[in-house]
Amino acid sequence: MSWLSSLKSVFSPSQEVKEDEIQAVLEGYLLPDSNHALKDRISQVNVEGRVLQITINTYPAEADQLQKIHDDLADALEKCGIQELNMHVIQQKHAHGEGCSTHDHGKEGHSCSSKPQSEAAAQTAKLPPVVDASGKTAQAEMQKPQHEDPNNPPIQKPAPQQRDVPKHPRIQNVILVSSGKGGVGKSTTTVNLALALQKLGLKVGVLDADIYGPSIPTMLGNAGRTPMIEAENFVPIEAYGMAVLSIGHLTGDNNTPVAWRGPKATGALMQLFNQTLWPDLDVLMIDMPPGTGDIQLTLAQRIPVTGAVIVTTPQNVALMDAIKGIELFNKVQIPVMGVVENMSTHICSNCGHEEQIFGTGGGDKLSEQYQIPLLGRLPLNVQIRENADAGKPSVIAGDDAAESYLAIAQKIIDQLPKAEKPQNRIF
Repeated sequence: MSWLSSLKSVFSPSQEVKEDEIQAVLEGYLLPDSNHALKDRISQVNVEGRVLQITINTYPAEADQLQKIHDDLADALEKCGIQELNMHVIQQKHAHGEGCSTHDHGKEGHSCSSKPQSEAAAQTAKLPPVVDASGKTAQAEMQKPQHEDPNNPPIQKPAPQQRDVPKHPRIQNVILVSSGKGGVGKSTTTVNLALALQKLGLKVGVLDADIYGPSIPTMLGNAGRTPMIEAENFVPIEAYGMAVLSIGHLTGDNNTPVAWRGPKATGALMQLFNQTLWPDLDVLMIDMPPGTGDIQLTLAQRIPVTGAVIVTTPQNVALMDAIKGIELFNKVQIPVMGVVENMSTHICSNCGHEEQIFGTGGGDKLSEQYQIPLLGRLPLNVQIRENADAGKPSVIAGDDAAESYLAIAQKIIDQLPKAEKPQNRIF
């Protein structure tokens, strides 16, 4: 089997989710205190990983039964591999079975069919298939609810909190390297800090979560390589002694765009994290995409994070976006370990003149405003760019910036929780 065929099997819905059994549960469920089948009310069913999203039509008299319906289904679907059920409710105006009259048109939740009643009933009885929430078919888009009742929000379990996320069995600490906007040197900082942490004695891995613009393979000199797959798990690629994996290793050449909607992108990220044979690591560095979107929220709810490092330039526009990132991490209880001010100054290679092209004091402002450390400043230096483009980052090349990266890495190490000694050790 080729690596691409294996990859398709890995990126299909979770192997632990039994779609046939899900279908049977949804088709066999009867609404409480009635003989109405749930399948007659379902307009949309999507699966993302081990999360099931379902949209149903209800009527005013059934409002008190919604929580029971949700709980019954959640219990039954748990045996099918579903860990979380999100049930969206569209409340109709008429009791079930009432016909359509001309003066009812325009009322919320009401719909009429121009087809014969028998044909319409036959179509209603067909349960939508359980599909991967990747947007592969137009059916999911067409079934999207148009009139959700604001007074009846979706019934769902509370989103997982960072404190409740179980620790990875082989990864001691996960550190996110994030920025509010692109182009501030976040990926370059990620690879150099990872190499600096390794040089200081830690076992380090790198996960490229920048799904739409993966650049880690180029910077670590392994672009074009694809990972082996062992027992439906990726084997990370080695780069300078580190375990590394990026979506860029899976898409072939560097020209292939990753045009995925949010659920598909976050699902791919979770599989890169969970379905990879990571070795025992002291630190996994995750290179985040810019912004504060789906991937950031998914990480906060499903991956145990030790802390985040914010990369910014002194420029006002970059600072405004960096602030949004800090605020997001504060809301999801992820500690911000500090700020790295990139491109803080430029020294002319010909005359030695120093100039602050992007302004001054940006990192200091963030540090003071949010009471977080300023981990360090990095210059706008052509060597950093040239070495990263050549797949030999500054810490490996030993250029002028290498010592700065090592100093920042030491400040990060000082903030890591101390590893607990095994109970059976006597020294």
